[in-house]
Amino acid sequence: MVLDYIILGLYALGMVAIALYTRNRSKTVSDFLLAGSKGLNGWMSAFAYGTTYFSAVIFIGYAGKFGSLYGLASVWIGIGNAIIGSLIAWKVLAKRTKVMTGNLSSKTMPEFFEKRYGSKRLKLFTAVVTFVFLIPYSASVYNGLSSLFEIVFGIEGWIIMIILALLTALYLFFGGYFATALSDFIQGIIMLIGVVLMVILFMCSPEVNWDLSKLASNPELGWFTFASENTGIYGNTVSLLSLIFLTSFGVWALPQTVHKYYAIRDDRAIKQGMIVSTLFALVIGFGAYFVGALSGLFPQVQGINPDNIIPNMLTIVIPTGLIGVIAVLILSASMSTLSSVSLASASVVAVDIYKGSINTNASDKRVNWTMRILCLVFIAISVILAVLNEAYNISAIAYMMGLSWGTLAGCFIGPFVLGLLWKKTTKASCWASVISSLVLTVALILIFGFDKGGWNCGLDVAIKDGIGCSPMIGVICMIFSFIITFVVSLLTKAPDKEILDVAFAVKQ
Repeated sequence: MVLDYIILGLYALGMVAIALYTRNRSKTVSDFLLAGSKGLNGWMSAFAYGTTYFSAVIFIGYAGKFGSLYGLASVWIGIGNAIIGSLIAWKVLAKRTKVMTGNLSSKTMPEFFEKRYGSKRLKLFTAVVTFVFLIPYSASVYNGLSSLFEIVFGIEGWIIMIILALLTALYLFFGGYFATALSDFIQGIIMLIGVVLMVILFMCSPEVNWDLSKLASNPELGWFTFASENTGIYGNTVSLLSLIFLTSFGVWALPQTVHKYYAIRDDRAIKQGMIVSTLFALVIGFGAYFVGALSGLFPQVQGINPDNIIPNMLTIVIPTGLIGVIAVLILSASMSTLSSVSLASASVVAVDIYKGSINTNASDKRVNWTMRILCLVFIAISVILAVLNEAYNISAIAYMMGLSWGTLAGCFIGPFVLGLLWKKTTKASCWASVISSLVLTVALILIFGFDKGGWNCGLDVAIKDGIGCSPMIGVICMIFSFIITFVVSLLTKAPDKEILDVAFAVKQ
């Protein structure tokens, strides 16, 4: 166990070293948000995207819960993430986002909406939505990590949350996006090595012994779940497809993932980033869900809280010394996501609300410092929510993430993606998507909650049960966002030609 603590200590020192190394690389708002005027190469951008995409939630919440629920079929979630969430997403969005945000001089998604659709109120409203709904996601990451350390190391969750928050705040405060990208590159390498090592160790365990026949032959735990439809109110097939859809298409409109396209260097870096991010997602996604699926062969974890399945499996399989490496793997996944989410949230408040509405004459230096401070505030709020969630069991880790992803993607995916691809996308359609998706999310949480728990279960139970259906709710809202954005655009006033000429200009 001493060796495990030494490994964790070396990792923490490495993050401190990154903070010190990058402390002079974020003097302006552009430096802090976009790593300067040159941008990042394909490898760093791809790792920044991948490590933001996959956090402790996938290893602790998603892989444990859905791996045990769907068996080997859960790996299709990881494959969907690689093909749809990385390969196709980069192919469709990366260059268009880079060019259009450059043409419009927008640094955040709300600022993109303001300049693409010509509405400051739209920027303010979407900035508030972004900040509010990224908090549950950030909190779910803290909860996931605390579950691991409580079970594996016997350390109380709140202590780990605070330590993680301090480390993340340190290098994010000093180095901004460049520090985040540099740490993401290092953490991405750790994640790849850790996942491969974890898969090998689990396959070598006495419970598995390189034999998947017991899982593959079980219609409820094999490569397909279509033979069993008795799980959840919608059945295995619909539930699994909703998870694939949410986690693969959701990243198309999440501020923290879309931001990676803003700061990529050039076309060559985009092509390189597309390939690297796809391979990264395939290894991480497949590996995490595959390990989760193996829980069906471990009688020791049957019937326990799904959030605790992976941590308990680690204590069974991973020997002392290597458990520190696996812990660093999940730490890396967590810190990279937390820094990106914190940066995205702080930037929308500092750039879009403070600079955009409260103090329009604020200097670049003041906005920069405001953004740094807001990073700390966001991290503090997330930790408080995570501690409350752990104390009162507000919601499962996986569903807190689903609520965040589903709500944000449901609000933004239509106006963002169609806004990049289709000149006729209008301001009214963007408003329609954002407002109606918020209303639809709340309505579906209540409807699904009462439907799942019974109409006499009470409002508090209905809300909790409704949040448990967040993957399905997110999918419905994303589809709705595309439809309403398209329909309202056909029926409302065409966008300003001057704005379109600037937004869709092709630079030679």
